[in-house]
Parts: sequence; structure tokens; C-alpha cells
Amino acid sequence: MAKNMQPIAKRCHALGISPAVMGYAKKTTHRNPGSQMRRKKGEYALQLQEKQKVKFVYGILEKQFRSYYEKATRMPGRPGENLLILVERRLDNVVYRLGFATTRRDARQLVTHGHFTVNGQKVDIPSYLVKVGDVIEVKASSRSSVKFSKLTGEDAPLVTVPQWLDREKNALKGTVVQMPVREDIDLPVEEHLIVELYSK
Repeated sequence: MAKNMQPIAKRCHALGISPAVMGYAKKTTHRNPGSQMRRKKGEYALQLQEKQKVKFVYGILEKQFRSYYEKATRMPGRPGENLLILVERRLDNVVYRLGFATTRRDARQLVTHGHFTVNGQKVDIPSYLVKVGDVIEVKASSRSSVKFSKLTGEDAPLVTVPQWLDREKNALKGTVVQMPVREDIDLPVEEHLIVELYSK
């Protein structure tokens, strides 16, 4: 499986996003402060940056991202919003949103290692797209591991789950109650610029 191994803090700084979006609370970089202010970016550079921002946050490489875009253009509605909704529906992102992993990278690894089931069936494909009614659960044999056992009980970390998902209290189980909408996606991105870039 291809992986993006770029340093998180450095890449966040270059793209102008907070490491918190990636699930990292304390990562910062002070190297070369203000470097983005030296020159005004052209139209193409701005469009490219928005695309790279989404790819980096969700951990998607170009070939797969392009296929998401092509699928988004065939769906009713705005292609840019459709694109964001598609990547938001990825299983690795859902695992992260439900609080079963601290970062999307961590979630992707946990999914690949087969720790989750969807509707009772093991799914180890991070790009699997969830749909309304899907039940995502930590596999029974994985629940006793240190990684998951600390997610339940009194000392469990507090997780803010988006409206389109529902997580059962003190259980390693979540349900997709509705499709996500643009307002559910807290990524600071101008998706119409991505559409303009691919439309050229």
C-alpha cells in the first residue's frame, strides 16, 4: 500500500492548515516562519494547493483522488461538495471520526490490520465507502487490546462525533445515520478551486 511519508507539521505549515485537522494537537513547526508571504500565488498555485490539502488530510494519492473526482462529477449536485463527501465516507475517516483512532493515519493502519467490521463482516480496505445504516464495530477479538480497551469506561477520552454518525456510549460501535453534508466537514478548503483545476 502506498503511503505519504511527509513530515506532518512541515506539510501542514506549507498548506496553511492546522495540525489539529490531522488529529495532532501539539505538533508545530517554526522553521522558516512567514515563508508563504514572500510572493503572491497565481491561480494555478491556489487551485493546486487546495487539491493537495484534501489529499494530504485524508491520506489519498493522486490516482485514487482523480477517480473520486470523476465519480463526484457524475453525481447530482455540486462536484466539489460531492468530492468532499466521498472522501469523508471512507472507512478510515469514519473510524477516526468515531474516536476509535487518534489520527486518520492511525485509523488507516487499524483498518488495514483487520480490526473492524461493517455490518458484521470484516473490512480491511481503508477506502471502503460507508452508506446509511452501516454499523462499524471493533472486532470482538480486538476489543481486549490496550488500544481499544482504553476507549471505554470512565477514563475514556471525550469524542465529538459529527451529526451524520452515532456512537453507542461505552461501546466500540458506531452507525452511519445519514449521509454527510458539506457543513459536517470542518476542513478549511475551497473545493470549487479543485473542480476548476481538474476542469482545465
